[in-house]
Amino acid sequence: MTAPLTPPPPSDPSPHQAWQAPPPYGAGGPGSLYEQDGPGMKTELREAAVITVAVALGGLLLGVLWWWLAPHVPLVGDVVEKRWIVYVKDTEGEQAVGVDGTFALLGLAFGVVSAVVVFLLRRRGGVPLVVALGVGGLLGSLLAWRVGVWLGPAQDVLAHAKSVGKGVTFSAPLKLGAKGALLAWSLGALLVHLGLTGLFGPRDPELPAYGAGPYGAKPSA
Repeated sequence: MTAPLTPPPPSDPSPHQAWQAPPPYGAGGPGSLYEQDGPGMKTELREAAVITVAVALGGLLLGVLWWWLAPHVPLVGDVVEKRWIVYVKDTEGEQAVGVDGTFALLGLAFGVVSAVVVFLLRRRGGVPLVVALGVGGLLGSLLAWRVGVWLGPAQDVLAHAKSVGKGVTFSAPLKLGAKGALLAWSLGALLVHLGLTGLFGPRDPELPAYGAGPYGAKPSA
């Protein structure tokens, strides 16, 4: 009789057999090397829309502050040959430049505040968020400009001069001469948010080297 055939004992797995490929990118489950980072696109777009509206509504406060803090340009009315004329009382004054500068500085301050608040609430970047800050800042600046003009002195300077009388000083309408100041809010918000994201934002996971083992070391030959 022949002896029964028995299978050979299992040999020790070689290093090549023990190596396992890392899980594919985006595989879920605890302990995976890669996990999906951030909310979905629909969530990001919804958050971006809310941020845009909230930032733009801040223009109401900016407009009030601009009307309150901006210097007044003094005007004087006079009658020459039975015709009313209005001229600037202080021709060498810099009040008009101060009006534009006040708006730009306030816009930068609002941009810094809005960027810090958005970063603290969301703690990450993203194209929709950046676009929301830029568009919201521009809309807020436009709203602030119109609110400030509406709150300021009357736009009809001739009628205003006639109402106060000849030789009486009155304030010119609030006017934004340098339209580039409308971009101060958006630029300030984008730069500050970019800096905060680069310094304190989440870091992307490092990709292991090609052919690396489960513990980050290459298998021995």
